[in-house]
Amino acid sequence: MSAALMHGPLLHARPLPWTRLWRNSLALTVTVALHGAVVAFLVLGWSMEQPMTEPAPSSLKTRLVMLPAEPIAVPPAPEPLPVAAPAPVVEAKPEVVKPTVDPQLRARKLEQAALARKRVEEQKQVQVEQQKAAQQRAEQIEAQRRQALADASAQLARVAADNARRAQQAAAAADVRQYLPISKQAPDYPQRALDKGIEGDCTVEYSVTPQGKVDNPKVVGSCHPAFIRPSLVAAATFRYQPRMVDGQAVTVQGVRNTFHYKIQ
Repeated sequence: MSAALMHGPLLHARPLPWTRLWRNSLALTVTVALHGAVVAFLVLGWSMEQPMTEPAPSSLKTRLVMLPAEPIAVPPAPEPLPVAAPAPVVEAKPEVVKPTVDPQLRARKLEQAALARKRVEEQKQVQVEQQKAAQQRAEQIEAQRRQALADASAQLARVAADNARRAQQAAAAADVRQYLPISKQAPDYPQRALDKGIEGDCTVEYSVTPQGKVDNPKVVGSCHPAFIRPSLVAAATFRYQPRMVDGQAVTVQGVRNTFHYKIQ
């Protein structure tokens, strides 16, 4: 309202200053009066609308009525729509991009592979040599074992042969001791020894020929010099039965005879 007064047709005239001040004061007074009237109306209207007493609550009665259920019509099944075959999907193969290889790197890899193969071959060669050496050692050990067995067998054979020879010698010695002459002549007692009263024994060893004769008699052991010559002469007169071996007469070695010289 104040705007209407300010923008009215009177503004086109040039009023006096005191007239304009009066009009502005009048407009401000009217505006304040109108605002006060509106506030008083609102306050009075709010207090008149409030009820003095609370009204009684109202109630609403309802009844539940059950109606028979109507059959529900089953809608017909929809016909299946023809399904179009899916279009084949062509997968796009990714383009393979061959990586570029550095020639120096490739040469280094080839060299490393060659060195690895060489090391593997060397290891195989070392294993083969070790196997050969082990086989040779095993063969040497086996040869040594066989040689030891052969040496032991030979030693046993030699011992057995020595035992057999000793047994044969012992048997021959016993046989020789039992090999007695079929005829013999007693030696003459030396007069010198008889005069001096000397007594003793004298053993003579000799060989018996295939004819039974004494060959190469000699004195063995301790013998008084006075008894040597008569003993050798007496032994030369002995005769033996020839020793037969496989139907042939043989020479018998180491035959001994002891002469006893005693004064009666």
